Amino acid sequence: MKFNIVGRNIVVTPGLKEAVEEKIGKLEKYFSPDAEVHVTLSVEKDRQKIEVTIPVKGSIIRSEQVSNDMYVSIDLVEEIIERQLKKYKTKLVDKQQTDSSFSRMFVENDYMDDEEVRIVRTKKFDVKPMYPEDACVQMELLGHNFFVFFNAETEQVNVVYKRKGDTYGLIEPEM
Repeated sequence: MKFNIVGRNIVVTPGLKEAVEEKIGKLEKYFSPDAEVHVTLSVEKDRQKIEVTIPVKGSIIRSEQVSNDMYVSIDLVEEIIERQLKKYKTKLVDKQQTDSSFSRMFVENDYMDDEEVRIVRTKKFDVKPMYPEDACVQMELLGHNFFVFFNAETEQVNVVYKRKGDTYGLIEPEM
């Protein structure tokens, strides 16, 4: 695995780098040797955060963990990614088909699905054209953290969502 480790508001010491490479390196049994792993370590007050992103063809495997100790965060993120890989193995491998992002052992191993993805409710609602700012207001009025709407400017279905720090994001389809 090829590691790209950066720090925000923290100096990535050799000890931290070694801990990341050792813990996240345990995941290399699931990936091909040339898989890239992007790791961002950051500190805000007592919050020690690690973000790990592993791009594979057609998907992104990502986890973010926060604790008051960076080494604990590193342990947590490795466990979460491994659980994600095992849980969604069939979906990931089917999507990749002949892609070499994953190791042969991972592709051939059968993992038990702890939880099958199940849709338990379907909602239908009228979609009227509105601007992203109006969609944010509607989302706030409903008390949700995301809102699907038909964008009056682009004439496409978009999603606005609430971000940390009381800001908003907009998701637009890319064709």
